[in-house]
Amino acid sequence: MKLDSGDITQLTVDAIINAANKSLLGGGGVDGAIHRAAGPLLLKECESLGGCETGQAKVTKGYNLAAKYIIHTVGPIWKGGEASEAELLASCYRESLKLADTHNINTIAFPCISTGIYGFPKQAAAEIAISTCKSYLVDTGSEIDITFCCFGEEDIEIYKKLLNRAA
Repeated sequence: MKLDSGDITQLTVDAIINAANKSLLGGGGVDGAIHRAAGPLLLKECESLGGCETGQAKVTKGYNLAAKYIIHTVGPIWKGGEASEAELLASCYRESLKLADTHNINTIAFPCISTGIYGFPKQAAAEIAISTCKSYLVDTGSEIDITFCCFGEEDIEIYKKLLNRAA
């Protein structure tokens, strides 16, 4: 597992993860950036998917991106920690990795899911992201090369510390 501080839409990986909303039809933040970079055919494909529930994931083509695939996952909105937010966030990472294995995706990049407008505390979200991904790789024997793509110094510092501890 490694860290990148660049633009997730520019990464040369097999798949990028989209921190999507339930409609999958685009939005703000990472979701909007991915839709803009991938082009209008992404919206067309997403319209055919019927949305996605929180904690679940769906896959589309990458269209105009360097990545061949986009895995869309819907993170939880933070409600104080009493609405299964941690379990739902962990599910986002697990379900995305399962789809990656199903589609023979070897390299993947995750944004910081749910930490923007959805308000999930950054430290807790990073701990869940890293521990869930590490557990998935160990439990399944999967060899997916995972990159955490952080936007902003605070996220970068949190992930740096956690990844150094996990190494």
